[in-house]
Amino acid sequence: MASQIFLNGEFIHRDEAKLSVFDHGLLYGDGIFEGIRVYDGNVFKLAEHIRRLYDSAKSILLDIPYSQAEMCELVCETVRRNDLSSAYIRLVVTRGPGDLGISPYICHGAQVFIIAEQLSMFAPSLYEEGITAITAATRRNRTDALNPKIKSLNYLNNVLIKIEAQAAGANEAIVLNTEGYVVEGSGENIFIVRDGVLSTPPAYLGALEGITRGTIVSLAHELGYQVKEEPFTRHDVYVADEVFLTGTAAELVPVVTVDKRTIGDGRPGPVTRKLHQAFQLTTRRDGMKVYPQEAIS
Repeated sequence: MASQIFLNGEFIHRDEAKLSVFDHGLLYGDGIFEGIRVYDGNVFKLAEHIRRLYDSAKSILLDIPYSQAEMCELVCETVRRNDLSSAYIRLVVTRGPGDLGISPYICHGAQVFIIAEQLSMFAPSLYEEGITAITAATRRNRTDALNPKIKSLNYLNNVLIKIEAQAAGANEAIVLNTEGYVVEGSGENIFIVRDGVLSTPPAYLGALEGITRGTIVSLAHELGYQVKEEPFTRHDVYVADEVFLTGTAAELVPVVTVDKRTIGDGRPGPVTRKLHQAFQLTTRRDGMKVYPQEAIS
């Protein structure tokens, strides 16, 4: 089946999905998005993703022409139109077309599009073997300049960080803020494990309050682990027993070397494995069903 894109009230072939070159999402990164996953017909944490989208919209004074309930249904319908049961969903809202001026008030209304396709962030083998990472020279944007709670289309900072990782031959990069504290990966949250205690950077350092991150925190508590949201440095990463990254696209991926330092024994650790197993279970039950239950075997 040809890929069907939802665009401003209708479903069209991907090759016919077009936006104006005067759209402020393109000209200025003026817009917001959510990355969402569907697992075996279950759109994981859909309500939470949609709420975060509308929070981002409110923060930048962007009016979305659908209610949250309508948007949830549009996401599910996009999955159905593409006959998918497991996929990655990209939901984007731009400011809309205007002119070359920077003012958002000359734009003619938000543009909404939804894409649902297969996506593999890392090769399947890397979830068993672990990935390599470097520390990026590019620092995370300051939170008083661009609040990380706004999931905006301005991702150049992240792109530059990913370029560094790939230029160094690594799978991913770890990002520091301007004070030198670890923040996250190029597009994932980070956790370290030391003596059975998990630590993850607090959002005020510049990290996105990831939905997968929040899920892992909850699962860790359920499994009896202590979790701290506290600042830490590269040194703490180097000497950790385990390191892993979390994100909607990446899910939960172990990190086994950072800046050529071996993490633990160089293999994904027991805490990472246990949390990954628990995460895989919850992705299939916590969210919104796309198809009738009897259609999902």
